[in-house]
Amino acid sequence: MSTLVGRSGLAVLVVDAQNGVLAQAHDRSGVVRRIHGLIDRARVGGVPVVWVQHHDGELVRDGEAWRIVPELVPRDGEPVVHKSWNDAFEETDLEQVLAGLGVDRLVVVGAQTEWCIRATLHGAIARGYDALLVADAHTTNDASPDLTAESIVAMTNAYWTWHAAPGRAAGTERAADVDFSR
Repeated sequence: MSTLVGRSGLAVLVVDAQNGVLAQAHDRSGVVRRIHGLIDRARVGGVPVVWVQHHDGELVRDGEAWRIVPELVPRDGEPVVHKSWNDAFEETDLEQVLAGLGVDRLVVVGAQTEWCIRATLHGAIARGYDALLVADAHTTNDASPDLTAESIVAMTNAYWTWHAAPGRAAGTERAADVDFSR
């Protein structure tokens, strides 16, 4: 259903699964385990995995906080896109990478839900991609005592489940339900 012409591929987009981002994240071990499982299934199915890595004043390139968590290791040849904005498409080569792979549909996982995940989902839809959010494979931190990480994840899942745009598909699925054979 995407609006991108001449593409019919799917990719997993792993957003900011970095030490400094996930250090105190809600359900960190469960989310990382589910991302790992998705990546393994994608690789077996020949579905590309594209990694996104944020850098800024707190996530300094090549620093320990900037590194991708040790449980999730990009394989040789898997693209790594470096970004400094919430939307992984802004001022990066992500669009060129996805075009080169023939991708028009994204399965999005990672962190931080209310910042880089939401911005990247919107960036994908605005650029013509279908964007599936894996409901139990993204996370964040508590924003305040009243705005917990769990509530941010739940609200984003509810919001993205019903998101729509002409000619593009959004939605959510649990990690166990993502089917890479479609």
